[in-house]
Amino acid sequence: MIPLILLVVILAVVAFYCVGIYNHMITLRNLYRNAFTQIDIQLKRRYDLIPNLVEAAKGYLAHERGTLEAVIKARNSALDASRTAAQSPGSAAAMTGLSQAEGALSGALSRLLAVVEAYPDLKANQAIANLMEELTSTENKISFARQAFNDAVTDYNIQREKFPQNVIASTFDFKAAALLEVVEKAEERTAPKVSFT
Repeated sequence: MIPLILLVVILAVVAFYCVGIYNHMITLRNLYRNAFTQIDIQLKRRYDLIPNLVEAAKGYLAHERGTLEAVIKARNSALDASRTAAQSPGSAAAMTGLSQAEGALSGALSRLLAVVEAYPDLKANQAIANLMEELTSTENKISFARQAFNDAVTDYNIQREKFPQNVIASTFDFKAAALLEVVEKAEERTAPKVSFT
C-alpha cells in the first residue's frame, strides 16, 4: 500500500510541476504579445502622423510629388505589414515583413526630411516643425517598445529551449518567437574606410 501511495504522490508532484511550466510558458507568451501591442500603438500613431506631414508639405513641394507619393506608398505597405504582424506577433514571416516594410518607410521618410531641409520656408513652417517633432518623439517610443518586445521574446525563447521546459513546449506546440529587428542597408553595417594618404 505504501509504494502505491508513494507512486501517486510522485505522479502528483510531476503533474503539478508540468502544469507550472505550462502556465509559465503561457505567461511569457502573453508578455511578448502585450509588448508587441505597445509597438503597434506607436506604429499606428506614426502612420497617422505621416499623411498629415505629407499634406502640410504638399503646398511647398508640388514639384517633389514623387517623393510624397513614395512616402504614402511606403506608409500604406508598412500599415498592412503591421496589421499582419499584429495578428501573429512573434511569427518569423510577420516580423520579417514588418521589418522590411518599416525599413522602406524609414528610407522614404529620410528622403522627405532631406527635401524639407533643403527648403527654408518649409523648414520654418510651424505645422511642419510640430509634426516633425511629434514624429521624432514617436520614433523614440517605437525604439523603446521594440526593445521591450525583443527582450520579452528573448525571455520566452530561452525558457522554451531549457530542459525540461523544452519537453512541455514541444508537447504543447509553443513555437519559437521571432525578434523584430531593424533592417539596415549593408553599407550602414560596414565601417567606413579611412585613408590618410
